[in-house]
Amino acid sequence: MRLRGAPAARQAGAAALAEERAHGHFFLFVPVFLGAGAAFWFAVASDPPLLAMLLSASLAFWPAWRLRHREDWVALVAAAAFLVPAGMLLAALESARLGTVILDAPVTTEIRGRVLSRESDERGAIRYRIALDATRDPVLKRQPAVVTLLARSRHAPIPIGGGITGRARLGPPSGPALSGLNDFAFDAYFAGTGAVGYFYRAPGTAAVADPGLADRIRQEIATWRNNLTEHIRGRIGGDAGAIAAALVTAEQRAIGVETVEALRQAGLAHVLAISGLNMVLAAGTFLVGARVVMALIPGFSERYPAKKIAAAGALVMVTLYILVSGGAISAVRSWIMICVMLVAVLFGRSAISLRNVALSAILILVATPSAVTNPGFQMSYAATLGLVAGYAAWRERPVRREDGGGRLKLFGGALGRFFGGLMLSSLIGGFSTLIYSIGHFHRIPAYGLAGNLLAMPVISAVVMPFGLVAVLLMPLGLDAVPFAIMGKGIEWMIALSTWVASWKGEIVTGRIAPAAFLLVGLGGGLVCILRTRLRHAGTLLAGLGLAIACWPAGRDAPEALVSEDGRLVAILRGETVATNRARPPDFIYAQWRRALRLGDLAKPDIRRSAGLTIEETGEPSGATGDRKRPRRKADRQKARDAMAAAFTAAREGDNFVCEAKAFCAAVSPSGWRIVTLDDVAFLGTACDAADLVVVPFALRLEVCRSGARLVTARHLRRTGALEIRPDPEGASGALSGADITPAVESLNRPWSRHRTYDWRSGTFDLPKDQL
Repeated sequence: MRLRGAPAARQAGAAALAEERAHGHFFLFVPVFLGAGAAFWFAVASDPPLLAMLLSASLAFWPAWRLRHREDWVALVAAAAFLVPAGMLLAALESARLGTVILDAPVTTEIRGRVLSRESDERGAIRYRIALDATRDPVLKRQPAVVTLLARSRHAPIPIGGGITGRARLGPPSGPALSGLNDFAFDAYFAGTGAVGYFYRAPGTAAVADPGLADRIRQEIATWRNNLTEHIRGRIGGDAGAIAAALVTAEQRAIGVETVEALRQAGLAHVLAISGLNMVLAAGTFLVGARVVMALIPGFSERYPAKKIAAAGALVMVTLYILVSGGAISAVRSWIMICVMLVAVLFGRSAISLRNVALSAILILVATPSAVTNPGFQMSYAATLGLVAGYAAWRERPVRREDGGGRLKLFGGALGRFFGGLMLSSLIGGFSTLIYSIGHFHRIPAYGLAGNLLAMPVISAVVMPFGLVAVLLMPLGLDAVPFAIMGKGIEWMIALSTWVASWKGEIVTGRIAPAAFLLVGLGGGLVCILRTRLRHAGTLLAGLGLAIACWPAGRDAPEALVSEDGRLVAILRGETVATNRARPPDFIYAQWRRALRLGDLAKPDIRRSAGLTIEETGEPSGATGDRKRPRRKADRQKARDAMAAAFTAAREGDNFVCEAKAFCAAVSPSGWRIVTLDDVAFLGTACDAADLVVVPFALRLEVCRSGARLVTARHLRRTGALEIRPDPEGASGALSGADITPAVESLNRPWSRHRTYDWRSGTFDLPKDQL
């Protein structure tokens, strides 16, 4: 029976592959293999050898080309053998082409440069993106080409293209908050941003050289975008105006934090990002409106191809849309996909197909392979694949004709189809992107379906159509009424989002295993791409991924966390988490909370003891008799007593006990004595009393002479944030054998190499080992 069944199974598999080939589904694997190669290049610990990638792609090209018409798995393997190294080469080329210089360490300097763009938030602070011309006091040896600086002081905004100068604090973009979380330095590298920071005072104007032609074009587009943003906010006030501007120009900084959180918990955060929804609604509104106008002209539709004319106009409109939207990955992906579909309409081809989705993905991966790591890219293509495949299955379902529905005819007609389509789209889109929400953001809006069902009709029928009409009427000065209607629609959307968010339905999932993420994503993709029984292989992969995700984690939860700058330390104890800051910075702590599913926050007990330090006056120096700057020193005995008392109180209260502006002390569940310092005068005392000392300053000292583990800003610069777990076989209270997981896993990649730069020698010093 086994011998008879094997040939039959092979025949069935060959027939299924032939059917997939006949439907053109093999082409859909081209972006999959290219993306896999690019993702592998970004994931490895060091740059793969260029010669090996070139040799692999060259050797695999001819077999892949010769076998391109075969209808079996051998053709797929040959294609993968060529496309995977080709994707790796594209990723290496993009990284080398950009060559972004990232600042190696925080520094205060005087900057002078040219404003590339600017954004204002709800408080009036302005964030400038600046092309640096020069720095002084000190002059930076590795000067970034582009920096982003926040100006909080009130001042007349520096015009785009104008010169800007001021004293600023610059720092490198932060790394992951924990191992496996989003690396902001990676994002900054591929965005061309070398440093971030803020001005100490209001910046001033400066003379700069005239830009080149390309820079002048970018400057005009940025000016146009900024003027459009300010005009929309002027027409529509408050958060509604900020959201209206975000829907057109993608500038979201002016939206209130509470409104953004309400939209996120209601499952409507995707509305703020210019993505497929915005592009489709804008293009669809233009297509329908243009065809209606042409139909009203007697004889026009009979003489001219109205559908193609409307498609050409929509093509121009979405191109202008992408120019003023800032060029985010989700917007570019949507623009390419819409352009492919509109071009298909111009040539009389099917506009919505999986082939067009694959073609747009290929174009993006060839131009910017780094997009494959972007959550927006992954989620938008997952949703698009799910929607196209889902509606194809819906169209091919067996249909049974029934009566009109009697009294329920209204719900079985156009209105019913509208709400039914909306519900189906929300279900498919939400289900398709579920694994990416969990993998990247570690949370799910439980009532996202309800939020979309309530708000999407307003967005589709009021907000986007009237926003498009208003923008088209702006040159004529007739945009006040449509913008007012758009604003009312957005206010309704905000009210609905706030209502749904009040249900408190957010589900925090925590981190999942990378294998689970990959298996569910790959399995879901196969289910959408294939149409024969072969798609059940995707079902098996997705099921295996879900089993891994639901399986209890193999590693214990960390017991202590240290942020990248060393200023925030947390101790996890059952259902609570204790921190050394009464108000931990939300940017870091929110990521910790979602990734580790942290419980209630135990705030530190802050005390204000007097006389813990004394000042030593230096000896006179020089002929003038000037004295050295006084040096603060800890009163040894008082410091020891205060630290011992803090440890005792911390052990009883299960929290940090802090001496204001001096130190914080805590005891972990394993008995580790942990001290964080705000004043290095207490370093010696802390090393003598603690097992772990965290100092948020760049000290030259590498270790404590007492044997306690010392973590300074110099250590953290190379490791990033730390997770510390106890050794299950180690002695209770011993920190020497603890498992310490750094957030930065490799220092030998272009976006992390700046961490090894030594400005004194001007060289990169890759360490032999890491903390």
